[in-house]
Amino acid sequence: MNAWFVLFLIAVMLSPLAWLVPSRRQLGSMEVRLQARRMGLSMQLSRQDWPHWLERSLPASCAQYYLVRSGASSRQWCFWQAAPGQWLDKWREPCSDAGLLEQLSRLPADVFKAEAGVQLVAVYWGEKGGPEDLQRIHAFLRQWL
Repeated sequence: MNAWFVLFLIAVMLSPLAWLVPSRRQLGSMEVRLQARRMGLSMQLSRQDWPHWLERSLPASCAQYYLVRSGASSRQWCFWQAAPGQWLDKWREPCSDAGLLEQLSRLPADVFKAEAGVQLVAVYWGEKGGPEDLQRIHAFLRQWL
């Protein structure tokens, strides 16, 4: 009886340590982020205000993978993926550039947004995929520098 009580107390004291162990999803995300760093991609968690017309549930913040652009490229655009393969701008108009649309369609289904601004080109990704999805994102970003 006394030994069971001691084991119970030890188990109660050690149980909060289980919360510190990362889940498989967190370990997968950490590995993808480390691989992205080795590839030269920058990553940050970015808080987003998603358009009200996006029908799927979106996280308040997500991973933004990006590359810094040189001053030479001035083409700017921003598209959201409403459904897998359906890319819309802020007015809900589909992407009319066939070349860009083809490249956007190669991105993983859990990419929420892709944009090219004056300073950077970025992809907002749900990180549900693995290294093969990261390779596709990297190729997309490199093409739009």
